[in-house]
Amino acid sequence: MNGSSGPGPGPGPGPGPSLPSGPPGAATGHALGDGTSLAAGPPPTDHRVLKSLLGAWALAACSAQETAAVEAHLTDCAPCADEALRLRDAVALLHPVDNLDLDPQLRSRVLAGCLGRRPARIPVPEWAAPYDAETARLDTLLHDMGESEWRAPVPLKWFDGQRERSRVATVAGALGQLTAVDGLIAAVLGLDDPLEDALSSDAPPPDGRASPADRVEVYWKQGPVPSPGAVRDAWRDQTHALVRAVSLRDTHGLTVPYGGMALPLSDSFVERAFACWVRAGDIAEAVDYAYRPPLSPHLHRMIDLTARLLPGALARRRRDGRAGPPRSLVTAGSPGRTLHLEVEGSGGGHWYIALDSPAAAPSAEKTVAHVALDGAEFCRLAAGHVPPEEAAAGQEGDREAIHDVLAAAASLSWL
Repeated sequence: MNGSSGPGPGPGPGPGPSLPSGPPGAATGHALGDGTSLAAGPPPTDHRVLKSLLGAWALAACSAQETAAVEAHLTDCAPCADEALRLRDAVALLHPVDNLDLDPQLRSRVLAGCLGRRPARIPVPEWAAPYDAETARLDTLLHDMGESEWRAPVPLKWFDGQRERSRVATVAGALGQLTAVDGLIAAVLGLDDPLEDALSSDAPPPDGRASPADRVEVYWKQGPVPSPGAVRDAWRDQTHALVRAVSLRDTHGLTVPYGGMALPLSDSFVERAFACWVRAGDIAEAVDYAYRPPLSPHLHRMIDLTARLLPGALARRRRDGRAGPPRSLVTAGSPGRTLHLEVEGSGGGHWYIALDSPAAAPSAEKTVAHVALDGAEFCRLAAGHVPPEEAAAGQEGDREAIHDVLAAAASLSWL
């Protein structure tokens, strides 16, 4: 690209318009004038040569010497300075600065387009779609990680019911945590449980069922840590097997035990999608990589599951003496005291939480408290990444009820 096709006028009578000190980016390459490189010789001074370099200068394709010569010339030649400004503006239009991260919706749009032309013979259930998407996103993050990044320390945080806890693992250890807990679903579906042998040789838990925390401890206590590639392959193969299994068979009525509680298989898949996203965010932060939230419909499923689990979590905390006693007892299905939970932003909505018993029916008319949180803050709370007392929430009404519900949300991080 040249500033002009003709020879152009000689040096102008006065200085040209004010210009930035240099072209955008580093100055590299050779001149685009008569085909002869000027990088190795003295800087050019001829007006015609310098004018022929304006296009290369605007594209940041000049050598350091050529860049200096062009910029010195622009202070004395008004026509060339005007042309340089026009070329710089044109380059900005032709090459905008783009975000190098892929659009998180790209995969879903491509799949939707493909399936629109040729529907899948065996589609993935809607409730498994968030898990399928989040495991694929994490696998993409892991794909280009180097050996040193796999050894990066990853702080893992959770809320044990009373206070925030933390532990430091490597990227491989964090991924192994997902493998260990996902094994709960694998066992229910009749697939290989990665911890079956280790659990059989370990002391059984009092109720005969290992909780997610128990399984993680057993995983981390196993022998030598496998190579990063082996850890990733084991996790990825298991996620693919889980999605295939629920797509190929009737899973109606199946439940997944979580130690002292159980979830329907569909809810368990949403819970594991949430855990995958949270752990992927921890890994991304450890290797200094920005990680985006899930798609809005998927995030809504995760928030909805958390909201539906709150009455049960509140009841468990009450049995442990960590929440206030019920204010009123009602028969199952009857309306009782209710907290209005409002989650703002992507994936948010409104939920009404029964306060005195999981069997009671929430009622907008019997609302005694209102809590409003941003979606990201609510997810951080449910992931155990922020203590209940520090959650940025708008609050109105019964303070004890609000505190108990926020603490119950944080206590779900043990899942």
